[in-house]
Amino acid sequence: MPSLTEIYSKCPVFLKNYLTYMSVIKGKSQNTVTQYYYDLRIFLRYIIMTEKNLHEDEFNNIDILNFDFEKIKKITLDDLYAFMAYINNEHSSNDSFRARKVASLRSFFNYLYIKEKSISENPAQNLDTPKLKARLPKYLSLEQSIDLLKVIDGEYKQRDLAMFALFLTCGLRLSELVSIDIKNVDFKKKTLKVIGKGNKERIVFINDLCVDTIKKYLEVRPNDGLVGNDREALFISSKSTRITGRSVERIAKKYFDLAGIDSDVYTPHKLRHTAATIMYRDGNVDVRTLQKILGHESLSTTQIYTHVSDEFMENAAKKNPLAQVKLDD
Repeated sequence: MPSLTEIYSKCPVFLKNYLTYMSVIKGKSQNTVTQYYYDLRIFLRYIIMTEKNLHEDEFNNIDILNFDFEKIKKITLDDLYAFMAYINNEHSSNDSFRARKVASLRSFFNYLYIKEKSISENPAQNLDTPKLKARLPKYLSLEQSIDLLKVIDGEYKQRDLAMFALFLTCGLRLSELVSIDIKNVDFKKKTLKVIGKGNKERIVFINDLCVDTIKKYLEVRPNDGLVGNDREALFISSKSTRITGRSVERIAKKYFDLAGIDSDVYTPHKLRHTAATIMYRDGNVDVRTLQKILGHESLSTTQIYTHVSDEFMENAAKKNPLAQVKLDD
């Protein structure tokens, strides 16, 4: 992922100012700010492409650095819908992909209109969001989760057991896991301080499995060759640096394959879904407690796991032996 400094160097001033506002004032994470950049870069490239009548093959090479802000002032709602039609036809018809573009455009134009006051009208004010189809998250069963932990072995066994125990029992995001510092773990209180989206902190209670695996890992955690912030990191890579999200994804793929789990379908984020589902369905954790554990701002985000439970109840009803009994009139 490019740094924000690298991104800013490729932006026209008005876009750089917006991204800086979202990062510094709104406290959005680097991942979120980077996604805003990608979404708005596509939009600005589209404006340039249509104005200059460029071929689609040239799209990814269009430079937005010197984009004239006067063109932004002339954007209308019709232009935004034309852009969304282009996205649907040329890039993706996926509803969530298009919905994210709408969210980025709304945020950007709201900033220009309300905060910067550099445009006289907000063309995105009435831009409709594509209706998203409800999709149940994919997750491992309790048995698959146990199997996954059992296949973990090798030189980094203790580290990997601790990481996957946290994934499967605390429902951490990948970014949250790799950002854990040793000082964030309180063994006496059995708690973990987590830095979530927007740098918001929350306290998560850890169970005996996590406590045990983390303690065993700390006994073998490398200390030599660590410099700077890496000295504080809980999880260390083979290169004596804080482990990265990409490394964890590769490690997860290896263990998914060893456990006979489809690594093309399952990712570390699916382990977050797994933890949430197991807590709600098998651990009887209520939805508001689950919301706090997962760090969801909105309860509606957490409530998708109640639908998972509904799905199981529906399947159970269908499989009931009496379901197929035919009664005479």
